Amino acid sequence: VLIGRHPYLEGLSTVDSENREGARAATAHLIGLGHRRVATITGRLTMQSGVDRRDGYKQALTAAGLPIDPDLIVEGDYTREQGYRAMRRLLSLPEPPTAVFAASDATAFGAQRAIHEAGLRIPDDVALVGFDDVPSAAYANPPLTTVRQSSAEMGVQAARALLAQIEDPSKPPAAIRLPTTLVVRESCGAARP
Repeated sequence: VLIGRHPYLEGLSTVDSENREGARAATAHLIGLGHRRVATITGRLTMQSGVDRRDGYKQALTAAGLPIDPDLIVEGDYTREQGYRAMRRLLSLPEPPTAVFAASDATAFGAQRAIHEAGLRIPDDVALVGFDDVPSAAYANPPLTTVRQSSAEMGVQAARALLAQIEDPSKPPAAIRLPTTLVVRESCGAARP
């Protein structure tokens, strides 16, 4: 049983979040706030979650009739360090983004540091949304808008899938997808006090 999905391993039961839908909802939220230059710092594109979150971002842009600008898509690796480097790259563009969807909260925290170092304010100059809803997201400055996924529920479902396979080895592999929820806080500009 695998938590997450592998792009080419077959025959395994998998438990994962609805990564594409979560990313689509986060990006659509930023577009709904009026942003037209929305960037993304992806996860690793060798991981299915990275591909799904990037594709959800692209789906939201396409649905809104906005172009997919390759300069606004920077591959990351779910870390603060890469979020920081990617955000610096985005801010160096001749026309930087006004909003960023980061594929993880850790990536968003790195991006947040780069934005602050550039003398810019979140969300006044750059709106920011992450993915995971780690406990520290609510205590960031400003509090981070993020996509919540339930790691605990993924663990429960993975254990259930494993027990089901032990009870009946002939049972086909399960593919469980858990819903995500957009948690709106101040970093996107929509939940200001």
